[in-house]
Amino acid sequence: MEQRKKDHIDLAFASQTLVNEMDTRFMYEPMLSAHPDSGTIPESDFLGKKIRLPMWVSSMTGGTKMAGIINRNLARACNEFGMGMGLGSCRIIMDDDTYFPDFDMRNIIGDHLPLYANLGINQLEILLENKQAEKLMSLVDKLQADGLIIHVNPFQEWFQPEGDRLKRPPIESVQELLEIVEFPVMAKEVGQGMGMESLRALMKLPLAAIEFGAFGGTNFAKVEMLRNSEHPKELFEPLSLIGHDAAQMVDMINQILDEDNRDIRCNQLIISGGIKSFLDGYYLVKKSKMPAIYGQASTFLKYAREDYDTLRRFVQQQILGLQMAYAYLRVR
Repeated sequence: MEQRKKDHIDLAFASQTLVNEMDTRFMYEPMLSAHPDSGTIPESDFLGKKIRLPMWVSSMTGGTKMAGIINRNLARACNEFGMGMGLGSCRIIMDDDTYFPDFDMRNIIGDHLPLYANLGINQLEILLENKQAEKLMSLVDKLQADGLIIHVNPFQEWFQPEGDRLKRPPIESVQELLEIVEFPVMAKEVGQGMGMESLRALMKLPLAAIEFGAFGGTNFAKVEMLRNSEHPKELFEPLSLIGHDAAQMVDMINQILDEDNRDIRCNQLIISGGIKSFLDGYYLVKKSKMPAIYGQASTFLKYAREDYDTLRRFVQQQILGLQMAYAYLRVR
């Protein structure tokens, strides 16, 4: 005890905080809960399955030498802690099974948790144009996935030296896909987010969920712009700074629901893009009027490249933070 009190004295001046540093998103209610235990975080019914954490491993790298290690670590963490997972782009295994083991995660994650394949909107458009939707069904089937995520990335494709060009609005391709297949479908952006009318259009479709991919995380339009020497950086960089962050998108979803929800057919969200901490995720999930969990990609990627214990410690720390948030914090 004497040493603890000495530490308090020694560290008191180093621990001063300023009012303008305070996180004003929450009401702190220290009188209303004991210290949390393992049951503090409520389980969720999401995508037809029960998850123990309101966290989603958002789609990330696919087709690289490290993809297998990363995906296996992530799937193992999902199994241990009860999270859902979206695979990175599965384009590379559409017609060639060379890299299939890097994506074959069902036996690791288990049958009881959601696992989704992933394909870009341009590839979807081409497959539909060529009447090859059966390839999508085969992809989902061989991965034993619960469904398919379509990532919509017109900015990224435009800046990408090898990028494809869309011939029609993505909403039309997504709608056509839903009319053809029986498995669940999600739609997401990849780093710019989406505006009000895009969200409104998606919410009217029978999607399993919408994932934000909001502005504030990895900006793939900027990544491709930096790769592409043909586009003058000074001219096109302003486009890469266009988008909507996750907080803005939650507000848009709430506004759409408040205005008129009679035509709403999608009723689940994955709030992702710029989610830096468990507090960001907790705040936005609680603020959403539509059932939601939060997703992270680059944050998980940072730890999934190491040995599994590194990733495991990270998830455990997130759980401890979420337990405290659920016990003591209320969203303003």
